[in-house]
Amino acid sequence: MTETACCPAVEAVTSVPDCCPAAEAVSSGPDCCPQGPACCPQGLGKPLSRDCAESLAALFRAIADPARLQLLALIGASEKGEVCACDLIEPVGLSQSTVSHHLKILVDAGLLHRESRGTWAWYSLAQDRLCELAACLWGAGSSRAGTER
Repeated sequence: MTETACCPAVEAVTSVPDCCPAAEAVSSGPDCCPQGPACCPQGLGKPLSRDCAESLAALFRAIADPARLQLLALIGASEKGEVCACDLIEPVGLSQSTVSHHLKILVDAGLLHRESRGTWAWYSLAQDRLCELAACLWGAGSSRAGTER
């Protein structure tokens, strides 16, 4: 990963697919970031209203847990781009109910897609939402994003 990568959060989880609005951004620098989340498309490059700050804080809370970050990384690293919930229990070392709880939080935050297949649930990354999160951190293309202060 280069220091000028626009979406390091996404790149750390998985390579950015061509369908992601930030695919070019990974190698092009911070000025090409897509918009941040709907709550604050300008990202952290401009002052936030209280409502925007609360919405953004809820999104950050969803990833502010080591187990959830592990789950995102495991799903992102999968060869098929999706993982059965049953295959996520052992790698994170948590009970099935705890893993299910964390997956639900990630789905509710829009960071994972869930598909039921028989008795199992399969999860894949919501690349667009991860790109939004990365854009928010980089200031959503702000000319001041990535500059040292």
